Amino acid sequence: MKILTPALYSAPCIKRLEKPVLTKDDCPYDASLIFNAGVAKYNGQYVMVFRNDYGPTEETFRKVPIRTSLGFATSADGIHWKVREKTMFDSASLVPGEELMRLYDPRITVIDNVPYLCLAMDTRHGVRGCIAKTDENFETISIISASAPDNRNMVLFPEKINGKYVRLERPFPKYSRGKDSFDIWLSTSPDLVFWGETELVLAVEDVPYANDKIGPAAPPIKTEKGWLTLFHAVDIDSERGKNGWEAAWKKRYCAGIMLLDLEDPTKIIGMSRQPLIAPEADYETEVGFRQQVIFPGGMILEPNGEVKIYYGASDTVECLATAHVDDLLALCTESRFA
Repeated sequence: MKILTPALYSAPCIKRLEKPVLTKDDCPYDASLIFNAGVAKYNGQYVMVFRNDYGPTEETFRKVPIRTSLGFATSADGIHWKVREKTMFDSASLVPGEELMRLYDPRITVIDNVPYLCLAMDTRHGVRGCIAKTDENFETISIISASAPDNRNMVLFPEKINGKYVRLERPFPKYSRGKDSFDIWLSTSPDLVFWGETELVLAVEDVPYANDKIGPAAPPIKTEKGWLTLFHAVDIDSERGKNGWEAAWKKRYCAGIMLLDLEDPTKIIGMSRQPLIAPEADYETEVGFRQQVIFPGGMILEPNGEVKIYYGASDTVECLATAHVDDLLALCTESRFA
């Protein structure tokens, strides 16, 4: 276990599964890096749409182009997964020169029993966030709307609030702020197509363990006390060296948690001042493409109060941690947001 300076640790209520729930070895097709999955419960089973970057190895990185596919998996218990033989999307199938270059980092939100995907889009004119509809078998991706560049990490709330659809998002305001310094914003829509009424929710400078950027993670879950909401938080240190395949990887990603008001989710009720999940396990800190990375993409509240949190680790494997909803709420409500 390699703990970076300054030392950050996961909340005591977090319980990790002993090993990742999905790796490249679980895929029946060309696969290298399995991570940043969206997970939900749908039609009596757990469903997962995951990102697969494939092509190069550590030895051939920077020499062989990376391709990206979106895989689909199902599970009866949320722990043991079966990957479908056919992918939902593969960048290798795109025609060279087209505007769309790839889709990745999927999130799943089920609204009125209809599954929707939020995706990042690499295009020839910038990174865009898009909302798509899929069928009940998760075989098709039909894009409903896409943002202007540059935006990313969109997540939909699982129901309308005050008659409108709501999403969290992370724009990339590099020109105006001079560096990463990305924050979490909220927008609303009457129809999932036209989005506006955009407001800042959480700024990177308000997260004690982030000095680089923050962004949405999994779609929020509804509790009696508010919308329990995960986010990713990034700190950077120029003194950090090689932490993965690249010559240097100086960032560390943690998972944070906050509680948003049920009727006005631009209002933060409380936020943990410490990370919810920090890189600690060997598969998060010692191996993988980009080590020291925790990136949550799915959160499920079970009837018994257990919360399943699915996250990508080291941009290489998909993992699972659990906690009780009361403990997660306590982390937020014990530290009121000011």
